[in-house]
Amino acid sequence: MPDHRFPCENCGAQLVFAPGQTSLTCPYCGHVQQIPEGAEEEQEEALQEIDYSETIAGMQRTAEKEETRVFKCPNCGAETSFPEGTQATVCPFCATPLVAQAGISRHIKPAALIPFQIDERTAHKAMFDWLGSLWFAPNGLKEYARQGRRLDGIYVPYWTFDADTATDYRGRRGDDYYVTKTRTVNGRTETYQERHTRWRNVSGHVARFFNDVLVMASNSLPRTHTDALEPWDLGALAPYRPDYLSGFAAEAYQVELEEGFTLARTKMDQVIEGDIRRDIGGDHQQIISKQTVVSEVTFKHVLLPVWMAAYRFQDRSFRFVVNGQTGKVQGERPWSKWKIFFAVLAGLILAGGAAYVYQWAVANGYIRTQ
Repeated sequence: MPDHRFPCENCGAQLVFAPGQTSLTCPYCGHVQQIPEGAEEEQEEALQEIDYSETIAGMQRTAEKEETRVFKCPNCGAETSFPEGTQATVCPFCATPLVAQAGISRHIKPAALIPFQIDERTAHKAMFDWLGSLWFAPNGLKEYARQGRRLDGIYVPYWTFDADTATDYRGRRGDDYYVTKTRTVNGRTETYQERHTRWRNVSGHVARFFNDVLVMASNSLPRTHTDALEPWDLGALAPYRPDYLSGFAAEAYQVELEEGFTLARTKMDQVIEGDIRRDIGGDHQQIISKQTVVSEVTFKHVLLPVWMAAYRFQDRSFRFVVNGQTGKVQGERPWSKWKIFFAVLAGLILAGGAAYVYQWAVANGYIRTQ
């Protein structure tokens, strides 16, 4: 298991990565230690794509593995590594208490990561502002979030896939045309345009190269949350170094490589369908069949930075995530039943008042109904 300790040169305490910087900082004496810059060769090697088919078949180089000490949550199943020396903590995904019964996880070593760019205070403000913008959110939850525990900085595992695709399709193209018709309305004859569609069979071929199709390799968070944190600037990927993880947690992937590619194919198929419809053209398109050949598939295993909070409020867990690169926020929307009740009540009172004023105006001749 790799040694991920980074002792301070002055006092011996554990150094932690400073978001937005290229240095480690001592939280006790303030000593700053720069993270060594990797050589250009190291950068190129870290970001090099790995052949998918040969990796799965084990025919060529097997992706480099590493062993990490992880805590497995008994509630949500997340496997998370924490800073060295952690004996007890709380699951950042569901707020379940965890104790020091950690296990060893052996997995494909990340090739690269995006270091945290915003610190915890900035992420907490972004989350609180997001909560404040939600109508009908409970005031108690907002207050709890304001005064609750700090956010957890977690590196979330992702797969990225590149692939060449070529698709043959058959379908139908619909082109609208209009026919002038006449009709009689209240004794008057008028003309109008009636729309018709002329269909014809079509076939064709589309091709697309997919670059860095991103798939979260975790089941600990709803994909609707993490998808909403996109886009990520993958141009900021840096070679994987344990230094960047110091002071932060990192989740081990739960979605294996083959399952990740299946999810990536779903994303690709949606884009290919759009390509086919554009290629068919016309006003309407029907896709009857399509056959896609996928080749030159490569992948990378990367870690992306997410600030996370799991707040327990009135026996419910609410999870919020903040993009550690951009500050974009997403989470589970809380609802206040009392706020909704009083909003509906106020609406009914306003509607009743408007109806009363209308009837009064009609009765007193201010409004004529005919």
